[in-house]
Amino acid sequence: MSEAPDEKPLDPEAAAFMVKVRRLMLIATLTTFVAVAVVLGVIGYRVFKSGASAPALSDVVAQLPAGGKVVSTAVGDGRIVLTVDVGGNLELHIFDLASLKPVGRMRFAPAP
Repeated sequence: MSEAPDEKPLDPEAAAFMVKVRRLMLIATLTTFVAVAVVLGVIGYRVFKSGASAPALSDVVAQLPAGGKVVSTAVGDGRIVLTVDVGGNLELHIFDLASLKPVGRMRFAPAP
């Protein structure tokens, strides 16, 4: 930068202060660029990695007991749970979310 002819040169203390301010601005700018690059890298990683983990679609037929009626469904912890009403008694049919294969079944009946 060139000085205008009518400007006075800065005293040494002010010049040292300006050097410190410029250094701090440079550090803040570099830190911001690194932070933005990291965030963009994480987003890119997640986008490209999540596409490969989607399971293939498949048709699955689950056999319900005669007269059974699905009351509710729930998904969580890698499982699908169907609540089925069979003649007034409730049953839980549990399936694996990834393979859609039956994992278990739980029957609820009134106590005698």
